Amino acid sequence: MYLDNNDFVSWMEKLSSKLNEIGKDLKSFTQTKDILEEDEKIMDNQDLAFLLKVSYRTLQRYRSAKKLPYFMIGHKTYYRINDVRSFVHEHMDLGTYKSFEEKHPKDKTPNDASV
Repeated sequence: MYLDNNDFVSWMEKLSSKLNEIGKDLKSFTQTKDILEEDEKIMDNQDLAFLLKVSYRTLQRYRSAKKLPYFMIGHKTYYRINDVRSFVHEHMDLGTYKSFEEKHPKDKTPNDASV
């Protein structure tokens, strides 16, 4: 298949437009601070598996053992950040906990300033 310059430019413009559209959709999904309170931030299975460096099956074992609280919307599993923070603190090593805290710092409220 041969593309001349005009066809190629047109194709690249369509691709760029579609990627920008997808980027806007992703941004709306990741910026939940306008929708959810800080203690209601959520992660899905993929995010948590990547963060903890474990498999989906390992997460399923944690859920089955009732070590990791979760909820489902449709057929998709979600975790509240505060529940994950508690789970990591109780069940993971110090390095994993520090890594989680770096990626998801707990905001201090004015009442927590003295702590």
